[in-house]
Amino acid sequence: MKAAMKTVRTIDELRAAVRAWRREDPDAAIGLVPTMGALHEGHLSLVGHALSHARLVIATIFVNPTQFGPGEDLASYPRDEARDAAMLEEAGCDLLFAPAPGEVYPPGFATEVRVRGLTDVLCGAHRQGHFDGVTQVVSKLLNQAQADVAVFGEKDWQQLAVIRRMTRDLDIPTRILGAPTQREPDGLAMSSRNRYLDAEQRQVAANLNRVLAAAGESAAAGADPREAEASAVSALIAAGFDRVDYVEIRDGETLEQVSVPDGRSRIFGAARLGRARLIDNMALPRPGATA
Repeated sequence: MKAAMKTVRTIDELRAAVRAWRREDPDAAIGLVPTMGALHEGHLSLVGHALSHARLVIATIFVNPTQFGPGEDLASYPRDEARDAAMLEEAGCDLLFAPAPGEVYPPGFATEVRVRGLTDVLCGAHRQGHFDGVTQVVSKLLNQAQADVAVFGEKDWQQLAVIRRMTRDLDIPTRILGAPTQREPDGLAMSSRNRYLDAEQRQVAANLNRVLAAAGESAAAGADPREAEASAVSALIAAGFDRVDYVEIRDGETLEQVSVPDGRSRIFGAARLGRARLIDNMALPRPGATA
């Protein structure tokens, strides 16, 4: 039976806990699951994925201010640490690291971590500086925890690609794992921001997954990818979305735009509905599979 999950709030406490684990069992792998709280079943699946690769799992809850742009929802981002902690413990998490902003960014903090190229497209083109904040905080969390593996959800595929490139380029030894997107019964990708949707908006939101899937199938069957993208944008607006930031078919690793889909191609979409900005992505069927 697992011991009760412990919560720590300082880097020194986190590192002391990890050192103790390493002393007690040098061969036990340690996993890390970074989150911003407001947890749902998708987050808990990340803990489960980590437990399939590590005996001990650290989750973090930190609403990172540097990845929010002007006018975004930093102040209103949902927070309920007690609820989140109970969910993490139930999922089998061993340690929660929940630092204050001043612990992560002490006075005088002046270092940036930036990944060029991958951050210039998709969400990076619409949320200036967002991924600089992501790489900044994730590099710190990886360094602070020194875990063997870290798990990130494939719903945020661009984030996953950026973090993989960052860890490779900086020789960070933690292995980065992607975990499959968890969806509601109607296909909507689970997200903390789904709670911003009212009942009518929630029905509209389910169209994001359906429209992207249809556009991806069309492109895989031979339609021009640019035409499939444009048709998807029109379909989302017709379905009731307020605005579509993008629908684009790109390479899943390089994030370069694809003219002829292949086995690595993915379709990405971001659309706005009321207060919520919803994103999703999925692999295209292999060319010819839908013909």
